[in-house]
Amino acid sequence: MDARLERSRELKQALWDFVLDAEDELATALEAYSADQMAKWSKTQLQGISRNDLVIDMFSTEGQVGDQTPLSLFIESQSDLSEADKALVESWQRSFNGLFAVVSVDSEEFELMNWLTEKQYRVKPNGLQAPEKLARLKPGEIVQTRISPLDESSWIFSGPIQLLGKLGKPKLAVAIGTFKDQFNQHLYGDAPDLMEEAWLSVERYHQEFIDFFDGDEITLSGYELDKKLAEFQEVATQRRLEAAGVDSNKTLSEMAAEAGVSEAEIAESAAELGADEAVTKQLLQGQKTLKMVMPKTALPDPLRRAEQVTVLVHPRWGQSFLTDYGRLTQLLSEGSEQTAETLDKLLLKYLKEGAINAYVWYRLAHEFAGPLEPALQRALARPTFSLKNDLDDLLRTFEKPLKPGLPEIASVPLHLHNLFQEALAEVGESKSKAKAKGKSKKAGFG
Repeated sequence: MDARLERSRELKQALWDFVLDAEDELATALEAYSADQMAKWSKTQLQGISRNDLVIDMFSTEGQVGDQTPLSLFIESQSDLSEADKALVESWQRSFNGLFAVVSVDSEEFELMNWLTEKQYRVKPNGLQAPEKLARLKPGEIVQTRISPLDESSWIFSGPIQLLGKLGKPKLAVAIGTFKDQFNQHLYGDAPDLMEEAWLSVERYHQEFIDFFDGDEITLSGYELDKKLAEFQEVATQRRLEAAGVDSNKTLSEMAAEAGVSEAEIAESAAELGADEAVTKQLLQGQKTLKMVMPKTALPDPLRRAEQVTVLVHPRWGQSFLTDYGRLTQLLSEGSEQTAETLDKLLLKYLKEGAINAYVWYRLAHEFAGPLEPALQRALARPTFSLKNDLDDLLRTFEKPLKPGLPEIASVPLHLHNLFQEALAEVGESKSKAKAKGKSKKAGFG
């Protein structure tokens, strides 16, 4: 092990010890950060990894203590650090969690590819990782771990390593979805351009929704909403094709002929990519800048069958589907004593359901502050409850994040879009084969 790698091990260990031995404000910040992360991970069933070790490592490099960070406090506490040591510790602000595929292995380092960004990293063990875990890192293995910079061209493992095995596309797609839920803030690792584009796509979706529906809130039957959302997405797709310079009036046949390839070849290539028609058109026209694809919104069956569904959209919180929002706002508007018990039950339901985010509550507090505050005082049996002073603490109690994570409507990188499409195709094919096999067996027994 070279001197810089050995020094990284010593500094990492010293940083963890500093955080674990902390008192006063640093200890309070760690406790709050740990509680938030543990609550989040309990919902997403993070398993097969030491949560305590992971939360310590994450807090060490991304926590906040007043106006300072654990890294800056650690550097201040270590008077004997060289300038090189300080630079190395400061660089750990770029540490991130990722879902990696092992590309290659040699005696001193691992070549890893971050599945979320397709970026590759030379990662070196620094003696703080379990040798038995490292021995199992073979090419093709999917591993969820955290890495920190070592120098301009290499990284080190940081925190625990979770081995997921060699995953097929359907299971890999599920693992990516789970990673998004567990580590939303690290979704695109050290590729801020992808994260920025994803957030911009949420803003575009919000504006396109307002333009199409004449507002940021609509209420329809599930059946009507399903049809309207399909129309909306068609209009939004056409706009984006036009913005990308693709002639949306041309058929795939016409574009294939202009490109000098057959329609059958295009269909085959599109199937292999798992791309939909919009993406295929853009690829065919040579739009090399295509990086992100807007996911389709499909209403699940319970919403499609609902008598009434309200959709709320926001440029950061994304899109919310609520089946009883109209009833809730009606009860708040009426303020009837006869319906107080029904209102109380509905408010408690909104607090307990994880799918109802903080933005829904902020919107209710803004539009119905007068009736909402006494209703919550009654429902919670807290006569001194104040929307202004206590709402955020109430939302935290019910494990509702106060800041939005990247919503489901955000565009995703093209390679992930293709992976999800291919995974769906494989699952569909497996189901078809299983169904056919089942019919064959049934006929034989008949």
